[in-house]
Amino acid sequence: MTPKKVLALCREKDVKAIDMRFMDFPGLWQHFTIPAAALDEDVFENGLGFDGSSIRGWKAINESDMLVVPQPETATLDPFTELPTLSMICNIQDPITREDYTRDPRNVARKAINYLKSTGVGDACYIGPEAEFFVFDDIRFDQQPNGGFYEIDSIEGQWNRGRVEKPNLGYKLRYKEGYFPVPPADQLMNLRNEMMQTMLDCGLEVECQHHEVGTGGQSEIDLKFDKLVEMADKMMMFKYIVKNVAARHNKTVTFMPKPLFGDNGSGMHTHISIWKGEEPIFAGGGYAGLSDAALYAIGGLLKHAPAILGFSCPTTNSYKRLVPGYEAPVNLAYSQRNRSAAIRIPMYSANPKTKRIEFRCPDPSCNPYLSFSAILMAALDGIQNKIDPGEPLDKDIYDLAPEELANVPTTPPSLEAALAALRADHEFLLRGDVFTPDVIDTWIWYKMENEVDAMRLRPHPFEFCMYYDI
Repeated sequence: MTPKKVLALCREKDVKAIDMRFMDFPGLWQHFTIPAAALDEDVFENGLGFDGSSIRGWKAINESDMLVVPQPETATLDPFTELPTLSMICNIQDPITREDYTRDPRNVARKAINYLKSTGVGDACYIGPEAEFFVFDDIRFDQQPNGGFYEIDSIEGQWNRGRVEKPNLGYKLRYKEGYFPVPPADQLMNLRNEMMQTMLDCGLEVECQHHEVGTGGQSEIDLKFDKLVEMADKMMMFKYIVKNVAARHNKTVTFMPKPLFGDNGSGMHTHISIWKGEEPIFAGGGYAGLSDAALYAIGGLLKHAPAILGFSCPTTNSYKRLVPGYEAPVNLAYSQRNRSAAIRIPMYSANPKTKRIEFRCPDPSCNPYLSFSAILMAALDGIQNKIDPGEPLDKDIYDLAPEELANVPTTPPSLEAALAALRADHEFLLRGDVFTPDVIDTWIWYKMENEVDAMRLRPHPFEFCMYYDI
């Protein structure tokens, strides 16, 4: 898609509004809208000004002016607006120097791909995320100086087996038994189909949709793999579609990793492969059909996993998912087929073109541009420095003897620990100016002040259950 083709599409579809979208630092889409008549070829070249100081983690008030530069290849007709609207994802630039803004997450991802090409290791990185989410019927929460609570509800939730629903039909999914039941137990089939079809209408390639393990509406929709930047773009459209289709039916979606106690959390298992020309460099004759490069990439991912999780599992809630007993990949090991390892090598096909690594730690609360970039940079470090991943662990990790399990490293226990690991281990991210020191420092500062410390300072409701009568 070129600027001329975008303008032609606007005329053909009688578009009335243009929505400019970009990513804030933590990972939420932001936007503003202009009349369609205000879009011309000059906007694609010179961009539009806005106040960057109002965006989380961005410019100070004394240097707030910034530019959004729409990218024509991302043009999509919005399926939810009443007024015919075309949306475009934008890059962010400094209005004086016209340099790409270092804290623009999309810029980080673009630099990661440029760095990959500069190394000679490969030309393209393909990413395939499996984002899980919960669909709820009602959510209430609040936090005040004198109180705090949350309450979740779902028509599917096991906790509603005894609720008076006039009639209660009894199809409530038991904890950890939500994987693949047919309707009427799966009460979200039609909703997920609508989400899937809306994605297809918007140009996203969907592989499948299904109910996930958790009770109370846990779901998954898988997109076909794509190049790193393009897939991060698609993940933002994915979230936008899922949330808005749900809202259209008076339901609500969350990508929080662990909204329910005592049941599985939501992950975003991330498949990665690197290609050079027309050849997948991860395919070979070694363990699980892997090449030496793939094994070294695994070595890099395992070595840097605690630091990567500072971006890939970036919320305090993320570490309520990363606990043993809920299929969570808390052990930093690799294996073919074994889903209890942090890195799995899928064995569905013998075709070398499908050979990839599945990094199972990330969750869907992450900023996909930053998470995918950090994963690629760790894999590249492993390849460049020939980092040995050690022996695979083709056992059920949860059944290992304590003395054997003691030799298996684990994921950080908290966001604070992951950020400490990132502070100590980020040189591999700075190569090629992909992540700048400013990006690393600002990320750690923002997360510590606005999330880690904010959570630490507040009494938790369960503390009253444990301690009120002391």
